[in-house]
Amino acid sequence: MRGAIIASVKKRLPALLLAALMAAGPVHGYNLPDLGDVAVSDLSHLDEQRIGESIMQEIRWRDPSYLDDVEVEDYVGSVGRRMVAVSPQPDRPFEFFVINDPQINAFALPGGYIGINSGLLLTAESESEFASVMGHEIAHVTQRHIAQMVGSQGRSMAWLLGSLLLGALAANSNSQLAEAAIVAGQAGAIQQQLGYSRGFEREADRIGLQLLSDAGFDPRGMPAFFARLQRATRIYESDLPGYLRTHPMTNERFADMENRVARMRYRQVLDSPEFAFVRAKLRAISGSPVEAVREFEARVAERRDDASRYGLARAQMRANRLEDAARTLGSLSEAARRSSFAILLEAELKLAARDPQGALAVLESGVKDYPDSRALRYARIDAEYAVGRPDRAAELARAALQRDRADPRLWERLARAEERRGQRTAYHRALAEVYVLRGALPSAIEQLELARDAGSRDFHELSAIDARLREVKAEDALRRAAQY
Repeated sequence: MRGAIIASVKKRLPALLLAALMAAGPVHGYNLPDLGDVAVSDLSHLDEQRIGESIMQEIRWRDPSYLDDVEVEDYVGSVGRRMVAVSPQPDRPFEFFVINDPQINAFALPGGYIGINSGLLLTAESESEFASVMGHEIAHVTQRHIAQMVGSQGRSMAWLLGSLLLGALAANSNSQLAEAAIVAGQAGAIQQQLGYSRGFEREADRIGLQLLSDAGFDPRGMPAFFARLQRATRIYESDLPGYLRTHPMTNERFADMENRVARMRYRQVLDSPEFAFVRAKLRAISGSPVEAVREFEARVAERRDDASRYGLARAQMRANRLEDAARTLGSLSEAARRSSFAILLEAELKLAARDPQGALAVLESGVKDYPDSRALRYARIDAEYAVGRPDRAAELARAALQRDRADPRLWERLARAEERRGQRTAYHRALAEVYVLRGALPSAIEQLELARDAGSRDFHELSAIDARLREVKAEDALRRAAQY
């Protein structure tokens, strides 16, 4: 079976990708659209979106290095959206996510999906430095560099999709795969495979720099960050930081960047408190709990700042030192304790201490202060469930889904609440949407059929289920047809 699969793709894939697929296993597990050959033109916007969605499904559900932390994701997204808002395409959809990888890297996928390695966040010494990388990646998307490269290279879409997918999954998940997928590189090394031209890199520098300035960040953050990475090459020698492998920095680009910054108006820009909190959280959830506590105890002794205390409290909670964590959190300044990061941690501590009512009180107040915080919204639904109010949990989940129906975390919470309520039809309908978002359409069809047969006598509900079932079956048929 395995030999037959490899033989079937051998005609379409180059030797290096074939070696990578042999290390990875059968290719039929990859849920990717077959878009044919795009050698004659650039990718369309629709094709870009379809490719990006397919790759994101694989990263989100199959890559163990994907960081499933909505609080960190929301911070990264807030920085990205701040720059998208001042771009020439402010209404273009973007999605920002984080890869739990110490390497310094970031990458753009087709369709406006931008990944950031946790190592890049921890390496940036200011929020403007971090934002400069985001601006550069956003520019690659808005200028459609990926689509243009695909069109100009004239390679088959199967080759491109395989390279993108393997590059995204290679790091941290399978060392054999990482070694075999030389052409794709490590997680996030998408640009290396696509081979951005120097012209594209200069254009991304120029536009990213303008976005950085227009969004209110310090434009000096861009040359400062790249200069530090350039100095790091003398330390890394042949093992360059990931971002320099995928975005080689030439003297010409660096000089052009510095000249543009010199012509911009100087202004001092302070980092937001959230920048320090998110970095502290990343450190606190890394390594063993004992090591994290030891690191932050040293940081608190040296710096005595709120972010270090917050990091220590989170590390102490990981180590199951709940009383110590509560005391440490209480030592934050009043302003810091009102931050969404501190509010969420306080609620998590109360839940860990089996005080769901106390957690709910904290979260009800926090959601009022931070109505756009997904992390607080999810935690409130979880707290309602924990206090034995699944009806209220389901109500909150449904209300949140009115804002974003493509949120699998909300559908999962709705499914759990409906199951507790004994609403079998609603439970299976919600679970079906989770599977749709995962790209597991046969499982979604099974759940919708179970929903239809669960005993509901509501004509409108049954009609909605039948309509959704027809949609999912049609999409599944298209995907199956595209595989042959």
